[in-house]
Amino acid sequence: MPGLPLLMWSDDLLDYDFGAGHPMAPLRLRLTLELLEELGLLDAVERRAVVPATEEDLARVHDPDFIAAVRAAGEGVPCPERGLGDTDNPIFGQVHTAASRVAGSTLGAAREVWTGTSRRAVSIAGGMHHAMGGRASGFCVYNDVAVAIAWLLAHGVERVAYVDIDAHHGDGVERIFWDDDRVLTISVHQHPRSLFPGTGYAQDTGGPGAQGTAVNLPLPAGTSDAAWLRGLEAVAAPLVEAFAPQVLVTQHGCDTHGTDPLAALDVSVDAQRRAALLLADLADRYADGRWLVTGGGGYEVVGVVPRVWAHLVAVVAGRPLDPDTPVPPGWRARVRDMSDVDAPATMSDGRPATLTPWSSGFNPDDEVDRAIMATRNAVFPWHGLDPLTR
Repeated sequence: MPGLPLLMWSDDLLDYDFGAGHPMAPLRLRLTLELLEELGLLDAVERRAVVPATEEDLARVHDPDFIAAVRAAGEGVPCPERGLGDTDNPIFGQVHTAASRVAGSTLGAAREVWTGTSRRAVSIAGGMHHAMGGRASGFCVYNDVAVAIAWLLAHGVERVAYVDIDAHHGDGVERIFWDDDRVLTISVHQHPRSLFPGTGYAQDTGGPGAQGTAVNLPLPAGTSDAAWLRGLEAVAAPLVEAFAPQVLVTQHGCDTHGTDPLAALDVSVDAQRRAALLLADLADRYADGRWLVTGGGGYEVVGVVPRVWAHLVAVVAGRPLDPDTPVPPGWRARVRDMSDVDAPATMSDGRPATLTPWSSGFNPDDEVDRAIMATRNAVFPWHGLDPLTR
């Protein structure tokens, strides 16, 4: 019998901290854990302590010289050419240890999903998808997702599908596995003309011998619930089915929300909850239930991140919350005392999160439908799929 889904957590994950005023505030994790506790969701998962990734683990995807530079950064030595010490990635004491712990969180989840008794595991501190093999980028020092996928490949997994629904392109994971046909990377993100890192076009489909395994759906700024969900369903569902992964890995950056300060999509908490349900169904249908889940971006740390990730953990646990569930008053009071901000009253934005499936037909006059079709045209033939049909 499968064991309880795992929640990878140690309080020292909060040590991944770029300092006061930085958007990647560890408070977002603390508030998420406290909300999970208030909602009773910690009883539905097994909490597992985090062990930092070893240098051997990191070296599966990161250059030894880069790892050495991260260690030096922790001693106060910046390395701008490696992305260490700039505005996005300020250096801080013990940055190597803190980043290794984040990588270890997702790596530990991967180990359990593949070799343990739990087929689902979540690393909410993970999702550092911008880090490259030899460079920190976009608040990401070590690429925990890539480290975990590389471990899976080294331990007998033949096919991994990765679906990234962060507002920003999952460029680091894509680049690390660009030439590896064992890894399908799917990124649904705001169009690179209007958002960092400026990559992730529909025609970017993978290296020689791995064509069609990099999938990008760039969406116009302002894309909202129905169109965003339609894009995810129209691209991810048929490709995951065709690829038949042994493990599904997903990244749930919630900076797609309309109030996020660093992006310009308009996706509600309700739609992000529905996306989690959609991805859970894909894992159950096509990956034998093996589902490795990470957090990611998300910079509205009070009203959005804790609610989205509480919904996510509830879905992982098999206990989805009703969107109208009240936010516990004790948690709201602590938020008020801490930040002088009124937290939302319910776990919903009051939006229906409707999904019109692609099978309803392609509308050439719709900007999002045209983006979906461009991605399907670029990638589907590599998988023997017809871009025009389901």
